[in-house]
Amino acid sequence: HVGQVAKINPEAPLDKVCVLSCGMSTGFGATVNVAKPKKGGSVAVFGLGAVGLAAAERARVCEASRIIGIDLNPNRFEEAKKFGCTEFVNPKDHNKPIQEVIA
Repeated sequence: HVGQVAKINPEAPLDKVCVLSCGMSTGFGATVNVAKPKKGGSVAVFGLGAVGLAAAERARVCEASRIIGIDLNPNRFEEAKKFGCTEFVNPKDHNKPIQEVIA
């Protein structure tokens, strides 16, 4: 599918380009095509790996005002701020379902 192909610089390290390509397109695509965040809206991102960070970035571009990063690894929270997450939840810190925590 021509819309899913991108020309890359021959000098680019392929091990980096492939990882970036998959994570970014999956996170961006899921956010814009499925979640469809609205300006001023709220978005919850489950998992702050490459795909989750791309989803958070797309939510930021869509001007969501509340972007909640949810991850079991609190070491990911600081990096996620750079991608637009405004608050964070570690499910291990709560004794109730996450949907109740973020409501």
